[in-house]
Amino acid sequence: MSISIGVYEADPHVPMLLGTLIAALVAAKIGFNWDEIQNGMIEGITFALQAVIILAIIGVLIGVWILGGIVPTIIYYGLEILSPSIFLFATVIITSITALATGTSWGTIGTMGIALMGIGVGFGIPAPMAAGAIISGSYFGDKLSPLSDTTNLAPAVSGTDIFTHIKHMFITTSISYVIVLGIFLFLGFQFNVDGTADLSTIDQIQQGLSRDFTISPILFLAPITVIVAIAKKVPAIPGITLGIILGMFLTVIFQPGINFGDILHAGYDGYVSETGVEEIDELLTTGGLTGMMYSISLAIIAMMFGGITEKTGQLKAIVNFILSKVKSEAGLMTTTAATGIFSNLVMPEQYISVVVPGRMYAPAYKEKNLHPKQLSRTLEAAGTLTAPLVPWNTCGVFIYGALGISAFEYLPYAFMNYLTIIIVLLFGVLGISTARLEE
Repeated sequence: MSISIGVYEADPHVPMLLGTLIAALVAAKIGFNWDEIQNGMIEGITFALQAVIILAIIGVLIGVWILGGIVPTIIYYGLEILSPSIFLFATVIITSITALATGTSWGTIGTMGIALMGIGVGFGIPAPMAAGAIISGSYFGDKLSPLSDTTNLAPAVSGTDIFTHIKHMFITTSISYVIVLGIFLFLGFQFNVDGTADLSTIDQIQQGLSRDFTISPILFLAPITVIVAIAKKVPAIPGITLGIILGMFLTVIFQPGINFGDILHAGYDGYVSETGVEEIDELLTTGGLTGMMYSISLAIIAMMFGGITEKTGQLKAIVNFILSKVKSEAGLMTTTAATGIFSNLVMPEQYISVVVPGRMYAPAYKEKNLHPKQLSRTLEAAGTLTAPLVPWNTCGVFIYGALGISAFEYLPYAFMNYLTIIIVLLFGVLGISTARLEE
């Protein structure tokens, strides 16, 4: 897989399929029959079906929201309010608040993230840098939200409660967040050095948007409704579907000449932008169910691979060997983090990267008299936050489908996602904020 993607610059689909074949051959060699191997693949795919459904409906939502002028409206007013120098800093804060309120990084990236990418294009911000700010803020808010599924999952498999987990995690996560805000504030200064922005590109984009779409503040109703619905604990799938339905009504009302058939086509094939502004046309020509098939097919193949390695114990054999060599508390935390990252690479789904190491290492933490919240914090830092950094992980796949930027491109700027794990491990080595069972 590494050679195919790194040397030959192949898409990860076929290399992942070859990896699945090799994992199946290893499984057969150690005594598993074909039915067991096939069941492992099917169970892996089943585990990722929720992610596949969300990918599909967000593809539809993007197509409908662009056709209906919802995304163009957010971009238009965003260019009015924000400035290039504070854009990256503000993006982190906006996505943090949205994800904290809704408990979903994916929902934040798939709605606010797309609009913020458009604003960034208008300001001349490099797309990978803008994506890094969106991802950093979205995952910070997601991690500290009691509504987040992974934030609930980590303490559940570790043996603690969610609020104990969030309180312990806040110590390290807030440090990395402050650093990230400082980095993006510094990076933003280069885009407005003399204090005056070049307004020609911004004016050109706004004129192109207002020419092709009816721009109205009422169109903000769609994203606000989705955010409120999910914040009120409406599950992600019906919450996003509500956004699609509302987007359809707003399209018919505000965009003249658009009929129900046009909406259906945009939901399936996506939207083709012809504003005449190259930057905005490239960004808005996206969405639709077909536009997500790259991501959906990769998620399915990746989970076939992950399902075999989980079902046949191939990952567990490697981890157990490593665990036998671990002697210290810091070594245990480092091993937990390494396992989470490794799981994201070979069983590419963030839920697995939380559940499997959590299940495997909980007894070891108890033996070393470490509180379960110590395990849950490490699981979140390694299992959840590093998932978007892997191009074939379902998180990396989703972000590519939503923002059009691959993990290889935005990785250098997703500061929150790798600074947090560094700080967590540094705390472990130095013995800072280490919680013990007697507490």
